[in-house]
Amino acid sequence: MELTETHTLPIPQQRTWEALNDTEILRACIPGCESIDADGENAYLVALSAAVGPVKARFKGRMQLTDIDAPNAYNIVFEGQGGAAGFAKGNARVMLEADGDAATKLTYTASAQVGGKLAQIGSRLIDGAARKIAGEFFKRFGAQFAGDGDTETAQAGDDTAPAEAAQPDAESNDATSAESGADATKRKRSWTAWISKS
Repeated sequence: MELTETHTLPIPQQRTWEALNDTEILRACIPGCESIDADGENAYLVALSAAVGPVKARFKGRMQLTDIDAPNAYNIVFEGQGGAAGFAKGNARVMLEADGDAATKLTYTASAQVGGKLAQIGSRLIDGAARKIAGEFFKRFGAQFAGDGDTETAQAGDDTAPAEAAQPDAESNDATSAESGADATKRKRSWTAWISKS
C-alpha cells in the first residue's frame, strides 16, 4: 500500500510540529487510538482498534521517529500486530511547509505491508480504510486548533437561529390565509396556544 496526501492545517508551522510530537493530541486525533506511551527516545508504543473491511482488530505496535529535521520533517517507522487479523509494518515521510504566517502545508508519503487476514481482503479496501483513517485524523487535528473564532461563529449562528426559525412560521401564516376558514381557525388556535405557552 502506498499513500501520498497533502493537507493544509490552520496553525503555524512551529505549533504544528509541537502538536505532532504531543502524545495527548495524537491520542485524541488518531481514530481508534487507545494509548500512546513513550518507549525510549523518539519511540512510542501504540495500541489502537481498527476495522478494515470485514476485519476488525486491536493492534499493538511500535512507532519510531527517525531523520528528524525540526520543525520541517521526520520519518516514521512503524510495525503492529493485530493477532489473528495479521500485521502491518511500514514507514512514512512527513514534511511541513509554512503556508503564510498562520497555516502549514503538511505532506506525507506512506508505504506499508500487511499480512494475515488483512492481506487477503485486497489492496483497494486497505487503501480506502487508510485514506478514511487519515482523513479523520486531519479533521480532528484541525479541530483541536479551531480556536475562539469558531466559537464566536457558532454563537452568531445561535443568535440568527430564531430569526431563521421565524421565517417558516411567516410562510405558514401566509399559507393559512389562503386555506379554508375551518383550517385557518384551527391553525390560529394552535398558534395562539403555542404563543401562550412560550
